[in-house]
Amino acid sequence: MKILLKYFPLLLILLLLLAAQQSQAQSRTKTNFGSDWEFKREKNNSSNWEKISIPHTAKIEPLVVNNQFQGNCWYQKTFSKKLSKHEKAFLYFEGVMQQAEVWINDSKLVRHQGGYLPFTIDLTPFLNQNKKATVKVKVNNEDNPNFLPGKPLKDLDFNYYGGIYRNVHLITTSKLYITDAVAANKMASGGLYVNFENATKKEASGTIQVHLKNEFPSDKKTSLQFILKDKYGNKTNYKSEEFILKTNSDTAFTQKIVIQNPHLWSIHNPHLYELEVQVLTDNKVTDSQFEKIGIRKSELKEDGYYLNDEKLFISGTNQHQEYPYLGYALSDEAQFRDAVKIKNAGFDFVRMSHYPHAEAFLSACDSLGILVMNSLTGWQFFGNETFQQNAYQDLRDMARRDRNHPSIIFWEASLNETRMSNAFMEKATQIIKEELPFDHNYTACWLDNANYDLFIPARQHGKAPHYWNNYKKGNRKIFIAEYGDWEYYAQNAGFNQTDFADLKENERTSRQLRADGEKRLLQQAYNFQEASNSNRKGKNTIGEANWLMFDYNRGYSSDLESSGISDIFRIPKFAHFFYQSQRDADIVLNKPLQSGPMVYIANYWTPESTLKITVFSNCDEVILYLNDKVFGKQKPFVDANSNNLTHPPFIFQLDAFKAGTLRAEGLIKGKKVTDFAVTTPQKPTQIKLTYDLSGQVINPSNPDMVFVYAKITDTNGTVIPNTTDKIQFELIEGNAKLIGENPVKAEAGIATVLLKTENNKKTIKIRASGEGLTSDILLITKN
Repeated sequence: MKILLKYFPLLLILLLLLAAQQSQAQSRTKTNFGSDWEFKREKNNSSNWEKISIPHTAKIEPLVVNNQFQGNCWYQKTFSKKLSKHEKAFLYFEGVMQQAEVWINDSKLVRHQGGYLPFTIDLTPFLNQNKKATVKVKVNNEDNPNFLPGKPLKDLDFNYYGGIYRNVHLITTSKLYITDAVAANKMASGGLYVNFENATKKEASGTIQVHLKNEFPSDKKTSLQFILKDKYGNKTNYKSEEFILKTNSDTAFTQKIVIQNPHLWSIHNPHLYELEVQVLTDNKVTDSQFEKIGIRKSELKEDGYYLNDEKLFISGTNQHQEYPYLGYALSDEAQFRDAVKIKNAGFDFVRMSHYPHAEAFLSACDSLGILVMNSLTGWQFFGNETFQQNAYQDLRDMARRDRNHPSIIFWEASLNETRMSNAFMEKATQIIKEELPFDHNYTACWLDNANYDLFIPARQHGKAPHYWNNYKKGNRKIFIAEYGDWEYYAQNAGFNQTDFADLKENERTSRQLRADGEKRLLQQAYNFQEASNSNRKGKNTIGEANWLMFDYNRGYSSDLESSGISDIFRIPKFAHFFYQSQRDADIVLNKPLQSGPMVYIANYWTPESTLKITVFSNCDEVILYLNDKVFGKQKPFVDANSNNLTHPPFIFQLDAFKAGTLRAEGLIKGKKVTDFAVTTPQKPTQIKLTYDLSGQVINPSNPDMVFVYAKITDTNGTVIPNTTDKIQFELIEGNAKLIGENPVKAEAGIATVLLKTENNKKTIKIRASGEGLTSDILLITKN
């Protein structure tokens, strides 16, 4: 005991030093600032504030949005944050739709215009150790032609929902700190900028640029430590020489890096490294920042697109970032779930339609192996000089925010379907080249303009039946940025007019709801198949993105745009399985992704069903059984509308309907590897509740939202595809809300409600009931 007491002072000093070092090492904090806000809309004519959390939408809208809320709303939050004399504090807004004015303690600090990109506020002068601070944000989402998208909502092909709809973070740093890339407003600088100019399986080399700012009242002797760690825990370390950073100055430091035998990022193995950059002052860590990065080589060559020196025909889709009812106000987890669905549909690419999407969505694409075309906000609108200057700034902010994402391979530095001036297009491409001054950062435009690296027309911008297949302009490459919708909706598509001459107008289109039935969902899938097959005939075509992944709302239309291969509730249509079948069976993806052999019967097998059975599969052969008796064995059906597909569909022609079960077995090299069955539905008797996580558990603390599905089935569990019974959802237990119509009519046998959670620490219990149906109870247990 005496010995311990003797050394106690020394131990205490060591512990205090260790604590001080840990405190210094953790000097940068990033805290979700989304709780404990108050909100009101001006049009309410009420002074009452509603308690809310962020992300938040200014108004819960109906499923089909008409007369969407546009106007002013207010957010406020009172908080306390103690800072030492060595610290700074910032508020980082990921996205506010679409004009934000921010006050701190009644001092107006900023007015930010544009709803899809972030901005930062320096709180430091307003935080007093003995007083609370109040932040107020006035948000307006009315039409404004001076910033993007500019076009009035009533004429727009998508919606911009008001509110602080993306995350807000409170960030604290030392007064010598790594800046934010957007807030720094430095060309090709600010924050962290990582680039690998060379990347092969043997070696990768490049640079890490760090932008520092010193707001201490004295000069600081500084050095930087770079730690790059792969997913297996292997580390590569670099440390700079010491340098002097003068008071109230900033500098950009560049570190060259070389990695032997790197793990390359790819669509099937999206390996991510964790980069930590430490700022050391007096040999102590005074700031640090983490970023996940990927090492890959993306290249346009004379004969096509190459990823890591392997030629790739890019198969992808378009996506709007909205949910039903909540609009844009999605959690990071919901963003991840959407990315999972895109990958599970067989796609390896997504185009950001028609604006920069959430940071969490891009991070999900990084982790899941989804290539991205990042896009400037715009659609069919070219504004005045003020509008154009704001577009230029948006391009810079987009490049600075997103430049470290390995998933981004193309930059759509143009306004979609807009007749822009040549001067604007020249300036737009110049900006991207200035901000991303390295090889293989490719610009894209829907116009065939020489300022851009890649031509990205929609299929319908060409003429049937060949569209862009005969396009040839030197070695210029073309990517079909949209296809499968408008050309069929406008009935100028190149499909077989003889075979489909008897189709009605609404049967030809790709805009089909799940409620529209088997015949029309098959037609949608066929349209996508035919167009995709045709796109592959173009010698200079490097890829395609169908229109589109999920159904969505539009400002100018009173109905849902329903050409999604899944509906707005993320329930797949037949076309989903056509695309899923185009991924090779030998590709293995990490969970939660689906991969490997698949087979799917696009038929409900009812007395009204077609006897021409379409089966989507990536197998060599398919055997079809009817009530356990072999009907036939087929190889893929190859004709002029499937001869360029990786995996054409399988077609079986039955002679007559017989109630029971159709079962398809997929064979590879003569061996059964998978199967799928559909059974004739009987009388509806019960409800079966499910919910969708897509590999991402519900956030236990922050707001999250998941879809809850009530499937109306017979006693065998078969969904009744033509029932529209009303289903009543009831939240029995749990810290959550049910959002949406309730009771709600089922669509094609499934009724859906949105479950929004917060502080999800306990079990959630939901009951669904309907007249004449056995009810069901769903338990969602805490994570």
